[in-house]
Amino acid sequence: MQTANGEESDYAPLPFIANYSKGLPHNELGEVDPAAYNLLRRALHTGRHEDFERIPLAGPRKLVNPQAGLAFDLQGPDAQALTVPPAPRIDSAQGAAEAVELYWMALCRDVPFADFAVNQEAVDAAAELTSMPSLAGPTLRGEVTAQTLFRGITPGDLVGPYLSQFLLKDIPYGTLLIKQTLDTLVRPVDHLTTWDDWLEVQNGDTTVPDQRDTARRRYIQTPRDLAHYVHFDALYEAYLNSALILLGMGAPVDAGNPYQYSHNQEGFGTYGGPHLLSLVTEVATRALKAVWYQKWYVHRRLRPEELGGLVHQHLSNTREYPVHSGVLGSTAVDRVFKKYGSYLLPQAFPEGSPTHPSYGAGHATVAGACVTVLKAWFDERHLLTDPVVPSKDGKGLKPYTGADAGRLTVGGELNKIAANVAIGRNMGGVHWRSDYTASVRLGEEIAIGLLRESREATLEDAYFSLTRFDGTTISI
Repeated sequence: MQTANGEESDYAPLPFIANYSKGLPHNELGEVDPAAYNLLRRALHTGRHEDFERIPLAGPRKLVNPQAGLAFDLQGPDAQALTVPPAPRIDSAQGAAEAVELYWMALCRDVPFADFAVNQEAVDAAAELTSMPSLAGPTLRGEVTAQTLFRGITPGDLVGPYLSQFLLKDIPYGTLLIKQTLDTLVRPVDHLTTWDDWLEVQNGDTTVPDQRDTARRRYIQTPRDLAHYVHFDALYEAYLNSALILLGMGAPVDAGNPYQYSHNQEGFGTYGGPHLLSLVTEVATRALKAVWYQKWYVHRRLRPEELGGLVHQHLSNTREYPVHSGVLGSTAVDRVFKKYGSYLLPQAFPEGSPTHPSYGAGHATVAGACVTVLKAWFDERHLLTDPVVPSKDGKGLKPYTGADAGRLTVGGELNKIAANVAIGRNMGGVHWRSDYTASVRLGEEIAIGLLRESREATLEDAYFSLTRFDGTTISI
């Protein structure tokens, strides 16, 4: 059964304040025009082309693909058949903890991951988040530490350096060898920290893109770097790259692959490299349709920047909103105000979030789906030798020599790249932690369904086995 969190109707005197409305007309307080929001709801209810065309926009930015959630595929589960839990509410302790984490992520955007243990901002972030157990993030003996700060919750996420090896190792691409150095920003600054800028973006105005520096390239070092990566990535590129890296190193395949036992045959179009590479891309588009159904037709969760508008107006004594006290009294929110002069959540991207609802997350759902395919295909227990981290200047790689350097596995590093990409969107300020945690599991279900049907459609006596994101194992 599809179930939302009730916020769309529970705050009737202040209609739709806790729901996604970016791009629609808003008043001077940033509250959506109820008539416009109801026209959006009508179109989603009827599914008629003419009703979608009647949705009023306040500016030139268009809504992103609300009809995609009603599409069907001939393989895998129907997009509308899967569910995710109701999203945390703005008046809940979990919602507050997730908001506080985002404010700390904004404050720590330029802190190298390698410096989390010694940087005071990161140390303070860990301390406040430790006091908020509703966050449902990883801890060590009940505490958020430098090793758990802003990390994922799946097996392997706490082992080794913050970044997955699949975001660092060279990518063999045919006759090419591609280094994973990304372009940088000419002027790395935060955005939407003034009310006028924030309100213009909520009303769908376009913004001037940040200028990218293609000459000064480096490996990912900071949360801002990771946010920059997921701002411009082709949605499944990290997992296509991972597949190419694993194929290039000759990583052992899963025990259920029939061709590892054949004395006179090898896989190709089935259970070989081309089969894998097509599955990684096929599952991505199915994941998008499923999560787009959740976004538009079920939850319509507000983006973090929209919550920042409520926080700002409430703490400025302009309007009282039912925002949980955990975020209103947060050290992170106070520190953002002292730095920027507003309580708005600083955004890494000038345009803020995309113009579609927050829950679930497209990047996270695709991550969950693609990584599940890769874990099913390869032997997850295989150790990755010669782990690396970026050098101090980010221009090269050096050996990772931590005490757990010999414990990095294929499965753990695949889980980690899913977390890196999904949480990288949080570091940009455009998604919540629960967008990540719910969406990778949604993607996992899509991939399992696709793998099951793919296996049944081939002649070979094959099966797939993998460790799910919750640590349990499954054989398909």
